[in-house]
Amino acid sequence: MRFKDKNILIIGGSSGIGFDLVKLLDREGVNVYTVSRTRSDSWPASVRYQATDVLDNMSPLSSFLPDELHGLVYCVGSINLKPFSRISEKDLIEDFRLNVVGAALSVQIALKSLKNVHSASVVFISSVAARTGMGFHSSIAAAKAALEGLAISLAAELSAGGIRVNVVSPSLTNTPLSSKLLNTPDKMEASAKRHPLGKYGEPGDISAAIAFLLSEDSGWITGQVIAVDGGMSSLRTNL
Repeated sequence: MRFKDKNILIIGGSSGIGFDLVKLLDREGVNVYTVSRTRSDSWPASVRYQATDVLDNMSPLSSFLPDELHGLVYCVGSINLKPFSRISEKDLIEDFRLNVVGAALSVQIALKSLKNVHSASVVFISSVAARTGMGFHSSIAAAKAALEGLAISLAAELSAGGIRVNVVSPSLTNTPLSSKLLNTPDKMEASAKRHPLGKYGEPGDISAAIAFLLSEDSGWITGQVIAVDGGMSSLRTNL
């Protein structure tokens, strides 16, 4: 197995993509460490859990982590869709704190454990909206674009220590976070048709890409934003 006995931390593993990733990594023999506001009763019994809110005090994370950490995945995110005229300062600040500040602090706290491995991998989750203009996405697009900038900078700074930093950028994925966008058959059909491959994403599509970036199979990949979006960001098939 690719990950047997490796230690990997997942921030935000109680639902959606993070939850799917927890199950995938557990099947591959990972020692899974999870941090989220709530525990999932559906996690494998071996999962280690620390209750933490990334918008609150993250200091308990430091004593929770093992001495060696082979990977860190920041799965926390938001979908805050509003007309630009209705976006408040509070919206902008909270989206930035959740998506960018939380990611940065997580890496800071875990940095010593990541450096002890000399070949660790950090993966952030962005959004197709960060690079593809979409109406009503101004706040979340700005936050995710900042997250991508953080990742590229960290990839450069941490490369000397053998730590790789990459980003997975999905389009609409069938998770609890996006449930309002996929809660009727008409919405599901319309969302599928917007993507060149004719379907929206499933959590397993994204977690598989994340697992690749965590593995030694991607050992020469760093500083990249990898679109896993059914062709949404780069293809135009309806001209």
